[in-house]
Amino acid sequence: MARVFALVDCNSFYASCEKVFVPALARRPVVVLSNNDGCIVARSAEAKALGIPMGKPLFQCRDLIRCHDVAVFSSNYALYGDLSARVMATLARFTPELEIYSIDEAFLELTGMSEDLTAYCLRIRETVRRWTGIPVSIGIGPTKTLAKVANKLAKQYPRLDGVLDLTGRADLEPVLARVAIDDVWGIGRRYAAMLEKYGVRTALDFSRLPRDWVKKKMTVGGLHTLLELQGVSCLSLEQAPAPKKSIVSSRSFGEPVTTLADMREALSWHVSRAAEKLRAQRGLASSILVFVQTNKFIAGEPQYAASDSTALPIPTAYTQDLLQAGLGLLERLFKPGYRYKKAGVMLVGIERACAVQGSLLALPEEADTRRKALMTALDRVNSRWGREALRLAATGIKRSWTMRQERRSPRYTTIWSELPVVRAR
Repeated sequence: MARVFALVDCNSFYASCEKVFVPALARRPVVVLSNNDGCIVARSAEAKALGIPMGKPLFQCRDLIRCHDVAVFSSNYALYGDLSARVMATLARFTPELEIYSIDEAFLELTGMSEDLTAYCLRIRETVRRWTGIPVSIGIGPTKTLAKVANKLAKQYPRLDGVLDLTGRADLEPVLARVAIDDVWGIGRRYAAMLEKYGVRTALDFSRLPRDWVKKKMTVGGLHTLLELQGVSCLSLEQAPAPKKSIVSSRSFGEPVTTLADMREALSWHVSRAAEKLRAQRGLASSILVFVQTNKFIAGEPQYAASDSTALPIPTAYTQDLLQAGLGLLERLFKPGYRYKKAGVMLVGIERACAVQGSLLALPEEADTRRKALMTALDRVNSRWGREALRLAATGIKRSWTMRQERRSPRYTTIWSELPVVRAR
């Protein structure tokens, strides 16, 4: 039986999230800013039509934004994450075979579906919009890569009503000819630049290349992309994402950090966040790396950047152990007299907790059990009542170093005090 995949992609996701609870923004251009309100990282369809470029610093677009009454928002990751979870939960009602690919994308396997695929996906699209307020586009294909192609084209052509089905098409060449080579899933910028030197400019050009040549130039990953464009399914759904081999927590400061006390608070926050992610994937870290850096884009200021790492006596996910090691590294790295722009931590050498070999340095079983119970209670409370409902005192109270979010919208779905208020007249 031929396989059928559908890729569901949320349209202008961050900008769409900002519109859900503010009906007045329905047709108004919207942009979302990066950390510290620096650059534009998301645009609504209306903002794209104005020519506002992705990644452009906000100050360089102020005239265009003012002229066209563009709504500008700081990133609101709590809102985006919660609405993403609602979208994915809605999609899971339509198939048991679901792969969450990113915060705004998911693959569904619809193999064996007796209902008309286009009609079924239009129903999915309408349900997601009605239940979450988020518009989506859906591409359907016999492979994941072709589903990606279909999704891209479904967004480009309004007459398709957000759904394009490429299954059962005898001739895919006209479709592939419309897709630039650097828009093909699995082909990054470096491979795209290399292929263009050989005259390969579209997905159709790529699909006609000899298999041996592609494997030699682009390894087996490139060969799989080629076969998928030819209709041969090589990639299955990944229903359980592979555990990360390293975990990073890092963010630019809202204001330059100049004191060791503030830097210790900031690093403690990053260690706590990384440890939480580590426990979520049931992992243990065997090494920790800390880095600090100034803002290299400010001319005339002294510059400094450094990093250091250390192995942990035994692999751990216990926040206090990681914090002790991380702060020890920071003491060696920090130098007074600099205005630090960024700091962060990386947990490496991650192993599955169930597969770690025992050690003579390990704590007695009773003490280890208490530590695990403490971390479990901490994570459960924060999962139930919101991030940092409980937190380590070392992460600070005032936190003058936190990123700027001067234009952040309310966290409508995750913070009681920020719930939307409805008044009936």
